[in-house]
Amino acid sequence: MNSKKTRAAIVGTGSCLPDRVLNNHDLEKMVETSDEWIFTRTGIRERRVAAEGQTTSDLGAEAARRALKAAELTPDDLTLIITATITPDFVFPSTSCLIQNKLGAHNTGGFDLSAACAGFVYATIMGARFIEADPTQTVLVIGAETLTRFTDYTDRSSCILFGDGAGAAVMRATSDGRGVMASEYGVDGSGGEFMKLPAGGSALPASAETVAKRLHYMQVNGRETFRFAVVKMADLVTETLEKSGLTMDDVALIVPHQVNSRILTAAAERLNISMDKLYCNIDRFGNTSAASVPIALDEAVRNGRIKTGDVIVLVAFGGGLSWSSAVIRW
Repeated sequence: MNSKKTRAAIVGTGSCLPDRVLNNHDLEKMVETSDEWIFTRTGIRERRVAAEGQTTSDLGAEAARRALKAAELTPDDLTLIITATITPDFVFPSTSCLIQNKLGAHNTGGFDLSAACAGFVYATIMGARFIEADPTQTVLVIGAETLTRFTDYTDRSSCILFGDGAGAAVMRATSDGRGVMASEYGVDGSGGEFMKLPAGGSALPASAETVAKRLHYMQVNGRETFRFAVVKMADLVTETLEKSGLTMDDVALIVPHQVNSRILTAAAERLNISMDKLYCNIDRFGNTSAASVPIALDEAVRNGRIKTGDVIVLVAFGGGLSWSSAVIRW
């Protein structure tokens, strides 16, 4: 008799990046900045930009197709779609509804989750909970963003950061020791002012005045974000490993939110690990918010950095303030 605990395992991953590349030299022509200034402060050299008419649901659906192919499943095998995004196609219907239709998934429920950069890991934790409650579930979790549609290209401090993309993972029940072993998550709304999109909601509905004041673009306090992220990332990794009964020596790879190379370096120092233990692709894709972790995860899988039996840690933090982490045996 198999007595191992039923867990939710990731059985396939996929990602989708727009074709258009916006590099630092392109930004030099748009705002007062330079390639050296951007790279030194962020570690970013280029980012992807969605084509005209290309939506968050388009990117999410394509990432989902690739994840399903990797899992050797079809859209009709899905029972739930959870899409993490802060840049939905519409206020409603949900992006998950749009992706369901584009996939032709006829047997699934779906909803969106808004937790900014921490969103995909939140969705992964939630997907695991659904599967633990009902092992017959097949859950598709997606992180998808078109952040460049909400980026203020007159603000040199923030416009250098963001890019577009999507990543996805298919989750199913397993009792062979793989799957989500432990997780942590939380929010601190007192830091909500550090990263926000002021207008477009019920507090500041769209009007000629909000448009004129550029309040439909993201606003970021980089200094406060830096202080928060360095401490929170290290603490989250440590706390989640303790909860799983493992140590850093057991970890094959940490897949963090791609927020800023200096933040990742500082967090690695705080954890007393080498940067080789962190998967980083921020130089090529920038900060893609909820899409960041699944894009990096899929790339790490395809590049052979993650193998069956490996222990990995997903960790993310962002606007809200919000944070989330998960220890997973692959």
